[in-house]
Amino acid sequence: MSLSDLPESWTVWNDEHEGRCVLAYRPDVFDAQAFPAPCMPTISLTPGSPNRPPGERSGEAWYVTFYLEPEVSLPGTRRFDSREAAVDGAVDLAGEFAAGEIDYRDAYQVPREVYLDRLDELTGRDAER
Repeated sequence: MSLSDLPESWTVWNDEHEGRCVLAYRPDVFDAQAFPAPCMPTISLTPGSPNRPPGERSGEAWYVTFYLEPEVSLPGTRRFDSREAAVDGAVDLAGEFAAGEIDYRDAYQVPREVYLDRLDELTGRDAER
């Protein structure tokens, strides 16, 4: 699997050669008109722990973190032994989100019902509720 296997709703926002990679969900609608731009879901693939100080690489592990917005992430950052495995994991995670298979509401400590209802519509989760 590779980044070219991403669902159509996801795009590669940034991809450093053998380094950090950021995937963005529907930047065409998170444009401050239809949806708030700061709320654009992203998947971050990073070498070393995401909680390490900037510039410090710890070990050979790679981590995939799903951010619903800058301060809200899904629980359970995923750890992988290689960049290739982390790319596979990130592509799988993007596919799950695009298919409406991820319950993101619990990640919010303060529910934003109107926004989350609109996000449900965008991801097809409204049909499940």
